[in-house]
Amino acid sequence: MARRNYVIASALMALFIGTGPGSVARAQDCPRGDLEKTYCDRNNDLVADTPAQTVNPPTLVFAYTPVEDPALYTKVWDGFLRHLEKVTGKKVVFFPVQSNAAEIEAMRSGRLHIAGVSTGPTPIAVNCAGYVPFAIMGSKDGRFGYEMEIIVPADSPIKTPADIKGKKLAFTAPTSNSGFKAPSVLLESEFNLVAKRDYEPVFSGKHDNSVLGVANKDYDAAAIANEVMVRMFERKVVDPAKIRTVYKSDTFPTTSYGLAHNLDPKLQDKIKEAFFTFPWEGSALKAEFKTEDRFVPITYQKDWSVIRKIDAASGVKYTCK
Repeated sequence: MARRNYVIASALMALFIGTGPGSVARAQDCPRGDLEKTYCDRNNDLVADTPAQTVNPPTLVFAYTPVEDPALYTKVWDGFLRHLEKVTGKKVVFFPVQSNAAEIEAMRSGRLHIAGVSTGPTPIAVNCAGYVPFAIMGSKDGRFGYEMEIIVPADSPIKTPADIKGKKLAFTAPTSNSGFKAPSVLLESEFNLVAKRDYEPVFSGKHDNSVLGVANKDYDAAAIANEVMVRMFERKVVDPAKIRTVYKSDTFPTTSYGLAHNLDPKLQDKIKEAFFTFPWEGSALKAEFKTEDRFVPITYQKDWSVIRKIDAASGVKYTCK
């Protein structure tokens, strides 16, 4: 497979450290693995350490991954944000983002403090923006996750992924796990299908765009996160009778929730407390995310291992520019 090197939007400016003997000493004192040069990882947990100089902003900014209509999710998250205000004693505002790159840029620049980052972009946010994931939506028994599905119009002649040859396949964005990276690896390794050589790849921008595109027959097929599609079915945004699944993957971790690495440690503790004490019953979150009823603790090192392996197989490098 040709190696791919996906680069964060140009707005994410690279930061550089000096050269010379002093820099060598600092490098030895600041191991970082794949992390951008701004960050250190002395405990080898693959996320940025909290620095000596931290911030404690009077207003906290929260963003949710831009997979669907931001205006809708402003209302969905409102009850949680009020709970977050109560626990932290801070004002909390919702920041609607239009792209993964914009969300990552906002955290890297210090304008975003708490976020839900979708599966695929989570490693980029970790390595390029100092994002520290600590939670995921799950159930009482600790289960969480979603599957990647390749969907086609219900009356399509496509029966298996092999039949996509010569057709138009919609991905979401290059940073997406289920919307690009996982299906790209799958199609080549299991079905010997390579983008541009065997099928025409197009990018819809979001999972819901891909689902609607298949339902309306704008695309011959699409690779999507099924949790997004299920929510669209439940809200009657799209008729499930118009869509058929031809492939379903193993389970992947879903959207991660985390915070900026440089927040005051006591504030970090309060933010985590708010997530793990939020009362789901009767909330707008529970109404929207019907199969989940709590936030479950996770670590990037353990729970994103499968995603990092997919990235490695895809030739992805966490390049921050």
